[in-house]
Amino acid sequence: MNLINRFMPSNGYRQLPKSVTVHAVLLAYTVIALFPILVVVINSFKERRAIFRDPLGLPTQDSFTLIGFEQVLQRSDFGLYSWNSLVVTIIAVGLVLLLGAMAAWALTEYKFKGNLFITFLFAMGIMIPIRLGTVSILGLMVNLNLVNTLTALVLVYIAQGLPLAVYILSEFVRTIPKELTEAARCDSVSEYKIFFCIILPLLKPAMATVAVFTMIPIWNDLWFPLILAPGESTRTITLGVQQFVGQYVTDWNSVLSALTMAIVPVLILYTIFSRQLIRGLTSGAVK
Repeated sequence: MNLINRFMPSNGYRQLPKSVTVHAVLLAYTVIALFPILVVVINSFKERRAIFRDPLGLPTQDSFTLIGFEQVLQRSDFGLYSWNSLVVTIIAVGLVLLLGAMAAWALTEYKFKGNLFITFLFAMGIMIPIRLGTVSILGLMVNLNLVNTLTALVLVYIAQGLPLAVYILSEFVRTIPKELTEAARCDSVSEYKIFFCIILPLLKPAMATVAVFTMIPIWNDLWFPLILAPGESTRTITLGVQQFVGQYVTDWNSVLSALTMAIVPVLILYTIFSRQLIRGLTSGAVK
């Protein structure tokens, strides 16, 4: 017993059950989050009868098929849908990061009349879903002649992601030492150069966090592509998949195969941003 106490302090021994509980909860959440994705991927390689007979089973030699992927590539312009989703996502996320960082820097660094009111408007943007204004947004896009264009989707997604981006980035801007900007101003460095050369590089972990939180809802969105860009040349992946869903018959092989291919770009982008995302989530706690 003395040997155990020597290598395991009493406070560490007490914290062990708590640590096990936390890890168990996180593991359970991970399983719940990944389970639907795993089911989609597994069933995309199975024939229709095997999907309904054993949806949780792995593909066997008799049930394995690539007919779903063949149908997606032959019956739809999946490459165009992927390109549209990629263009909209990259442009929208990029502008959200740039404009959000600028707004967060301005609202945090400078005190001016209307500062509190603008901050309140961004807070309202987080609390009020943008879909409540769908009718007004559609009317505005019609007046601007932007219906069935990717520009309409980019503008809507910027408005959707900007409030949360400003909120997150503002918290990180407050952690940046004032001495850095004051020293730069003493050397007659312009405000633009201070922002792009000093502030923006320091915000990379936070911007990666914002990028992931902004990217996934845009990539998975069906509502606004269906309303603002339903044309064949402007369809995104989520809208393109709907052509395999009928009122009476659904081609589940094609649906699951299309969803599996749609997951790949998100996983690649998440892998790219994962390290910065973890840094962004933990740096606030450390500081």
